[in-house]
Amino acid sequence: MQQETTEHAPRAASRVVWAWDVPTRLFHWTLALLILMAWVSRNWGDEGLVWHTWNGYAILILVVWRVLWGFVGTSTARFTSFVAWPWTAARYGIDFVLRRPRHFLGHNPLGGAVVIVMLGMVGAMGVLGLFSYDDHTSIAGGPLSGKVSDEAWALATKWHIWLFDILLWVIGLHIGANIAYRVWKGENLVAAMITGRKEARSYEDEPEARLASPLLALACLVVAAGVVLGGIVAAGGKIL
Repeated sequence: MQQETTEHAPRAASRVVWAWDVPTRLFHWTLALLILMAWVSRNWGDEGLVWHTWNGYAILILVVWRVLWGFVGTSTARFTSFVAWPWTAARYGIDFVLRRPRHFLGHNPLGGAVVIVMLGMVGAMGVLGLFSYDDHTSIAGGPLSGKVSDEAWALATKWHIWLFDILLWVIGLHIGANIAYRVWKGENLVAAMITGRKEARSYEDEPEARLASPLLALACLVVAAGVVLGGIVAAGGKIL
């Protein structure tokens, strides 16, 4: 009788721990939405590129914010927690393929490398957009497009478009990696980026994230906006 009671007893719920703070999660999903909106506003219904330009400002502000948050934010968001040497990232990739069990609360070494690449690409694309012209009409342009030579803005425009095409491939690989992680290792990284929590286990980096103040995140956002918008004005451009 005692054995039957044990068999039918409810299973204890797994303990969960904080992995991602609210500001980091908002950054992730807002940036994804802004990249989608950049593509939509570039191709439909924005002849003067007004929405596209403001969209670019928002992306640059987010990128600068993420850089700042990478130094002062929550422990899993800090660069020191996930930026690794290339061979460390490669070794993790090999372990992943061989299904060797390695778990990280924050970004794993290979995922951290992807974060840096994507931040660099998005940031570079945003900066180039400041100097670009719309290749459809050659009339509307970024706030600093008139401050450089014709050759310079033509080159900036070309790379602004090319980088976006390359970024789409990187995003596709990123999505594919998340699916592979779910199937191959049984971990739902997307859910963690939505809820901010992961199941407690023996992680290589830390057992639980040390959360930073939301007010600090807001202060970083104000500074980031000042850097981007103030930098444009200081360079002789008009915000709009």
